[in-house]
Amino acid sequence: MILKASTLANGKGKLFEGQQSLPSLPVPALEQTLKKYLRSTVPHQANEQALEKTQAAVESALSGKDHELFMTLQKRLQERAASPESDGNWLASWWNTAAYMSYRDPVVPYVSYFYAHKDDKLRTTAPKRASALLKGVLAFRKLVESEELAPEKTKTGYLCSGSYPWMFNASRIPVKGEDEAVKYPADKNNHVVVVRKGRFYEFDLVDGSGKELSAADIEAQLDKILAQASEPESTPVGALTSDNRDKWLSSRETLMSASPKNKEALERIQSAVIVLCLDDLKPVTREDSAWQLWYGDGKNRFYDKQQLIVFDNGKSGYMGEHSTMDGTPTLRMNDFIIQAIAANKIDMGASEPQGNLGTPKPIGFELDAKSKDAVKQSISNFEALKAKHDLSILDFQGYGKNAIKAYKCSPDAWVQMVIQLAFFKKHGHPAPTYESAQTRKFKWGRTETIRSCSPESQAFVEAMQDPVGRDEDRYAKFQAAVKQHLNYATSAADGQGVDRHLFGLKKLLKDGEEVPALYKDEAFGKSSNWQLSTSQISSEVFSSWGYGEVVPDGYGCAYAIKGDSLTFTVTSLKLGAGELTHYLNEAALELREMHDRLAKAREAESGKGKL
Repeated sequence: MILKASTLANGKGKLFEGQQSLPSLPVPALEQTLKKYLRSTVPHQANEQALEKTQAAVESALSGKDHELFMTLQKRLQERAASPESDGNWLASWWNTAAYMSYRDPVVPYVSYFYAHKDDKLRTTAPKRASALLKGVLAFRKLVESEELAPEKTKTGYLCSGSYPWMFNASRIPVKGEDEAVKYPADKNNHVVVVRKGRFYEFDLVDGSGKELSAADIEAQLDKILAQASEPESTPVGALTSDNRDKWLSSRETLMSASPKNKEALERIQSAVIVLCLDDLKPVTREDSAWQLWYGDGKNRFYDKQQLIVFDNGKSGYMGEHSTMDGTPTLRMNDFIIQAIAANKIDMGASEPQGNLGTPKPIGFELDAKSKDAVKQSISNFEALKAKHDLSILDFQGYGKNAIKAYKCSPDAWVQMVIQLAFFKKHGHPAPTYESAQTRKFKWGRTETIRSCSPESQAFVEAMQDPVGRDEDRYAKFQAAVKQHLNYATSAADGQGVDRHLFGLKKLLKDGEEVPALYKDEAFGKSSNWQLSTSQISSEVFSSWGYGEVVPDGYGCAYAIKGDSLTFTVTSLKLGAGELTHYLNEAALELREMHDRLAKAREAESGKGKL
C-alpha cells in the first residue's frame, strides 16, 4: 500500500494543530514587485544603455504596451490563489514541479544537501554510532507518525507542518517528465535498509512482539552486515539513482523487466524507514567528510531516499532528499537526535542484545546484461561529474553570533555582507545572489528568494575595497546595506518577494499571448543567474553542511552562524572554491576590524571630552 499525497498533513494530532489556521500565500501587488525587481537589477547592469532597456521594460509593464497583459496575468494569479484547488498556496504545485520533480539533472549534486554531524567521542565505530543514531531516528519518527511532535512556531505564529510526513518511509520515484514521491504506511514498514560496499540489506527495527530493538540489538545486526559484506558488490544497483532522472527511469524499467525480484527489491528499499549507508572509509578532515556526505562514491547510496551516512571511524552525517521538504524539518530532526543522544535522553534499551534476532536479509537483484551496462554507465557518468567539482570549507573561529550581536547587527545580514565582499574581492564585480527565505508561515509554504545583492551592498563592497576610504564612510554604507537586506528578507518571508511572483505571472501566459518585454530583457535572466546560491542552516551539533552550485558559473555557499564561530562550505565547477573561502576569511576579519577601529576611535573621542 502506498499513501497518497492528498491524504497526508490532514492529521488531527498536535503536529497539525495550527495547520488549518495558517494564512494563504499572498499575491504581491504588481507595482511593488516591478519596482523592487528593477532596483535589484542595478548592480548587474553592464552599462547605462542596458539599465535604460530594463527601465523601459518595467515601464511597459507598469503603464505602457505590456500593462494590460500584466494586469490580466495578475488577475489570473489572484483567481488561482482564491480557487479551492490551490488549497491556500497558488505556488506550491508549480514550484514542486519546476524546482524538483520535473528537474532532470542528477539529484546529486544539484538538489540534495548534506549535514556533517559533530563527532561522538563515546561512539567511534560505525555499528555503535549508527545504532545510537537509529534509536534517535525511531524516537523522532514516533513523534512524527503519532503526530505528538509539537509544531514549529515563531513570533508570528505556527509554521506549516505539511512536509513532516515525508520524512520517513518515503521515496522519490523517477517518472517520465515529472517524478513522484511515495509514502508507505509506517505501521507496516519498520525495516531499515543498510548499504555496505554497494550491497543492500534489511532488518526490522522492532521484534516479533512489536517491541523496538535496543541499541545493542541494532549494533549486533550491523556487525552481522559488516561480516557479510566483506567484498564490494561488482554491480552496485544504487549507482543508477545517481544519474540523470530520465536515464535512471529507463534503467529502472530495464531492471524491473529483467526479473520480478527486482521490483520487490526496490519496494523494500523505497518503503524503508530510512537508508543507512555504512561507508568503509575513515575521513579525517572536514573536507574529507564533506566530499563523502555531499557526493560519496556513487555506489554505496540510494539517492532517492533520506539517508544516514556513517563511516568506519564513527563520523556521521545526513543526506537530504530535497524534493518533498526543505532543510528546516530535517535540521530539527538531526539536531534532536544528536543533542538527545549526547544528553542521554534516548532510551537505548538493554545493554546486551537479544539472542533471537536472526540475520539481516540481503536485498538481491537479478541483473541482465543491459542492467549491468546501465550500472556501469551510471558509475562512469557520476565519476565524471564529481571530477568537475571542487569543495572548500572555512571553519572561521574568529567570532560568531555573540560578537556580531555585540556590534548591534543582525548575524545573517552581517554574514551576507561578508559573502558579498568575498565574491567582489575574487571577481571584481557583484554577484546575483540567492538567499533562501522560509515561507512556512503560510500553508504549504516553502521558500522565497532574498536578493541579497543590492545597490547598497555594491556601494559597501566598493567602499571596503577603496584603500584610501574612510571607515566612517564604509560603516555608513555597511549600515545602509544591512538595512536594505533586512527589509528584503522580511518582505520575502512575508511572501512579498520578486522571484516567485514573476514566476507565477509568466506561468499564466496563454498560447498566442506575446511574452512581455520584461521577460525578454537580458537583465531578467542575468539578475537571477544565481552566481551565489546561499543559505543558512545553523546548529552547534553540525561541523559543516552544504550543497551544490545552481548555475555553471556560480557557487553553492552554505553557512552556519554559531555562537563563537562561522562555518562556510563552498562548492563549484572548479571556479576556485578554495580561493573564495580564502576571501571569506579576509572579509570576515576586515569587517570586524573596521568595527573595532571605529569603536576605538569613538572611545578615544569620548575620553577627550572628559578631560
